[in-house]
Amino acid sequence: MKNLKSIIQRESIMYIAIFFVVSIIAHSDLLSDPLARFQMMTQKENYAHPFIYTFFIYTVILIIRKILDLITWIFEKK
Repeated sequence: MKNLKSIIQRESIMYIAIFFVVSIIAHSDLLSDPLARFQMMTQKENYAHPFIYTFFIYTVILIIRKILDLITWIFEKK
């Protein structure tokens, strides 16, 4: 069970890191004036879009990681 817990922690940290990186890339004003960005988000009521974009990017990265794991596994087996 410890293995599953460490996997969940590692993937959660990766998801949160992707979330912050994508947020800062998409909205550079988060670094200079985060309150204004959150007020705009509240006015437009678009709370879910950061999580949706992060999920899609996380999924693409996960697929790439699993393909690389498969390739590594194939070459280690030989």
